Amino acid sequence: MDDCVFCKIAGKQIPSALVHEDDQLVAFNDVNPQAPMHMLIIPREHIPSLGQLDSGHDELVGRALRLAAELARQKGLSESGYRVVINCGKDAGQSVGHLHFHVLGGRVMGWPPG
Repeated sequence: MDDCVFCKIAGKQIPSALVHEDDQLVAFNDVNPQAPMHMLIIPREHIPSLGQLDSGHDELVGRALRLAAELARQKGLSESGYRVVINCGKDAGQSVGHLHFHVLGGRVMGWPPG
């Protein structure tokens, strides 16, 4: 999608602090971190939000969640804990219309969120 900032990051049209990339996923540090560790995982494919996933995306979502766990492990957060968040829609706080997984850690997280 031409005007999607995350598509531009995945396509390297916008520079970003990439921490992972493969044929399906890109991960990078959030420019407005909400925790000491705050990374975003995005699919290269433009999927507007969680609500647009179908059964053909099952492997992609599984890979994204496994990557979230691996990134948290690399940052030493497996024991203390981390949070994976998907905001779906404006009222939930989704500010970019491209599916993305927030991986947050390094501080105590409150509940309920928001």
